[in-house]
Amino acid sequence: MAKIESSQEIEDLLRARYPLVYVVSAEEKRVEDALVEIGKRRNRKVLFWSVTQGLQAADSSESFSDIKDPLRALEFLAKYEDDAIFGLRDFHPYLQDPTVTRRLRDLNRDFKRGSHHRRNVVLISGLLKVPTEIEKDVAVVDFDLPKREEIAVIIDKLCASLKLDFALKKDPEMHRKVVEAALGLTEEEAENVFSKSIIRRRDFDIPTIVSEKKSIIRKSGVLEFYETDSDMNDVGGLEILKDWLRKRARAFTKEARDFGLPMPKGILLLGIPGCGKSLTAKAIGAAWQVPLLRLDVGKVFAGLVGQSEENMRKAIKTAEAVAPCILWLDELEKGFSGSQSSGSTDGGTTARVFASFLTWLQEKTSPVFVIATANNVNMLPPELLRKGRFDEIFFIDLPTSEERRKITEIHISKKKRDVSLFDFDKVVSATQGFSGSEIEQAVVSALYDAFEDSVDIDTDRIVKSCQEFIPLSYTMKETIDGMREWSKSRARAASLSTADALEASAARQLEI
Repeated sequence: MAKIESSQEIEDLLRARYPLVYVVSAEEKRVEDALVEIGKRRNRKVLFWSVTQGLQAADSSESFSDIKDPLRALEFLAKYEDDAIFGLRDFHPYLQDPTVTRRLRDLNRDFKRGSHHRRNVVLISGLLKVPTEIEKDVAVVDFDLPKREEIAVIIDKLCASLKLDFALKKDPEMHRKVVEAALGLTEEEAENVFSKSIIRRRDFDIPTIVSEKKSIIRKSGVLEFYETDSDMNDVGGLEILKDWLRKRARAFTKEARDFGLPMPKGILLLGIPGCGKSLTAKAIGAAWQVPLLRLDVGKVFAGLVGQSEENMRKAIKTAEAVAPCILWLDELEKGFSGSQSSGSTDGGTTARVFASFLTWLQEKTSPVFVIATANNVNMLPPELLRKGRFDEIFFIDLPTSEERRKITEIHISKKKRDVSLFDFDKVVSATQGFSGSEIEQAVVSALYDAFEDSVDIDTDRIVKSCQEFIPLSYTMKETIDGMREWSKSRARAASLSTADALEASAARQLEI
């Protein structure tokens, strides 16, 4: 079922005689423009109220600038004798007043029942703060950020107003790239960044747009626009995982939809710390050439009541607006580990945020591919692991001998050294039980030693550096063994050799 547009959702609610509608959006002007259009189509007057300007009709036919008190404004709406839509700007602070909330409940009852006039109150705010007393009386609508078509209109208006020879006028592909670069911005933000780009380059400059977009998304404090130079060649091993991802590289294209393929939901990467989970997430963004957004689950939780839930909604809305994109949640278990005991520890906030994320993950139809990573499976809520949340759950084990060889080659090549000068058999033997990050640190440590001695790095120095390490596989042996045992029947192996080992283990179990 196709998603209903925000403005159509509002119009349907008003026509269905929902007296109180709460529209969540930072784009006040776009919401007001939508209400004015609805008023024209439904033959209704549209009036807007603010604490600074009082009540003003959208067509300037009426003005009541002295009605600035919120309670007095509601009294005026109750007595207004005409079909009307009332838009109340930034009304959420006054909902803390029990007299105001009581009057809204009275309006809800009066507007729905007795009057022959069709009147609706639309609360317009960038924050969702609905008191418990009226939450059953209010319909909430999250107003969508501008879609491709709306961004394209902004671009076309700028092109028409400025007599410059823009490259995108002749190049439809360039036009598409500029539109996609601006997805996730509000209408005003898009207009500003386009103007900034034209001032700087006398054209629509994608790097300028992306740079501005990064800072705007970062302002939310929850999402981070992540850029990386890593690609799949920087990930050693994990052949099964790489093959699975390669087959889905074109999953968000129109050709895939026409072929009948569903959009992939995402993957959960479980495994031992330092074995490539986060690196894989970064590499997928570069390989698929789509934006990579990192969601810091810890920053979702805020001190104010209702702010945590709002942060999660905002993050999801932004990700859907930027789509197709990748939403990366690193170390997921640390953010949601307290959801089971949330009712007695934080008033249920963690449980509510987690529930909203799970519902979106299950029901989402937007092309947002979720990559979640976790180190400790025992801390993950069981609801997260059920089928349907993710397309696949992969277990990333310690690298095998062949993978350790490949990882060492990658890090030596990154240090601009000739790999043919190293004896990798010795290095592979010395790195038994090492994770990928530990191999990297062994190479870096050997580089420091060589630099101090004014010589170049060689095999012996890397081996010596490895001998000085105590890998995680030794210090956390019991934990790692437990994770491996858990993964045998609950997750798919990410490496060919790991899969073979698990298959052999399962066969042995059957023999026994």
